[in-house]
Amino acid sequence: KKKKPKLLNKFDKTIKAELDAAEKLRKKGKVEEALRAFEALVNQYPQSPRARYGKAQSEDDLAEKMRSNEMLQQAINTYDEVVSLPNVPSDLIKLSLKREADRQQFLGRMRSSLVTLQKLVQLFPSETSFKNDLGVGYLLIGDNSNAKKVYEEVLSLAPNDGFAKVHYGFILKAENKIAESIPYLQEGLESGDPGTDDGRFYFHLGDALQRMGDKEAYKWYELGYQRGHFASVWQRSLYNVKGLKAQPWWTARETGYTELVKSLEKNWKLIRDEGLAVMDKKRSLFLPEDENLREKGDWSQFTLWQQGRKNENACKSVPKTCALLERFPEATGCRRGQIKYSIMHPGTHVWPHTGPTNCRLRMHLGLVIPKEGCRIRCAQENRDWEEGKVLIFDDSFEHEVWQDAESYRLIFIVDVWHPELTAQQRRTLPAI
Repeated sequence: KKKKPKLLNKFDKTIKAELDAAEKLRKKGKVEEALRAFEALVNQYPQSPRARYGKAQSEDDLAEKMRSNEMLQQAINTYDEVVSLPNVPSDLIKLSLKREADRQQFLGRMRSSLVTLQKLVQLFPSETSFKNDLGVGYLLIGDNSNAKKVYEEVLSLAPNDGFAKVHYGFILKAENKIAESIPYLQEGLESGDPGTDDGRFYFHLGDALQRMGDKEAYKWYELGYQRGHFASVWQRSLYNVKGLKAQPWWTARETGYTELVKSLEKNWKLIRDEGLAVMDKKRSLFLPEDENLREKGDWSQFTLWQQGRKNENACKSVPKTCALLERFPEATGCRRGQIKYSIMHPGTHVWPHTGPTNCRLRMHLGLVIPKEGCRIRCAQENRDWEEGKVLIFDDSFEHEVWQDAESYRLIFIVDVWHPELTAQQRRTLPAI
């Protein structure tokens, strides 16, 4: 049984009845009254840590009720004040700093949150859960190397800590230490510890196993699906809108974007020729694929729109292609996708992988397609590209590409909003 935290120091025990009365108001959801009661107690007893903490909690509750970031910042400041008072019970320090860090993260103040978490770890060096939180703090600002050190420290103190294991495995996988990451991710998930049951860990464990040629991958994908992290074993995107029609391959008619498809197919030679002219330039505008999706080979891309934003410079090189696309906001306004040329050279294999979201569909227009040796699999069905023809698939389903031809393959990729998204969703969904 969990021990109840001790929140009262000697002095606060003498005003327990007043503190309890104010807390009762807060528990009943009478937020404004509770805040007034705690403010009165803070004014009367400025050295009372429990009164100050109650004030912070009431401000926190009120911020949520009012949806006010300003009020939330006030709560953060008050949580911080609690810790600086004399004779604060250690349980109260822990609760205050932990909540302060959490609220700072909520406001996107990742570096402030990191400072708060560092303070927690300094004050309570033997508590591994605070170190675990600090590791997450580093990950949130993209500092994987400090996060890694923190989790190594945790695992030296608590070798069976599942939370530290999944995060350590996650970092190793990001470093492309695929084989090394597997036992940490697997043991961490098997521990069932709080914070381990997260879609990202099932996703990365499955991916690591797939890259090692281990069919166990699908067991973990199945488990991730059963736990509600994936829409299905094959559709494993993590940023989703529920209820959208889900199938690997689509026809133009099913998407409702027939005008766009017709326009791409009718103008495919124009799109191809502008792409080839860019390829022939001495300074290559094509950049290597950088998401670590290739097992081997050479695959580069030239991006015209990214997250619904036009790359004006890129469009200067292919002006007719960009002018053609401007008429189709379902593509140029798709903030969860890109529009780009993609060139893949012989001997390239792209690992099985899934896109990040079910909110888009991906169109591939064949521009230069070798007679044989190039194919794409989405879920359980393979297809071939054809010059001047559009293939449409949902890249939130697992897909894989092989380029075993004698010469390069050039296609044009156009992402579009999933047709079932409302105008409101298209306007408000955050970019990916």
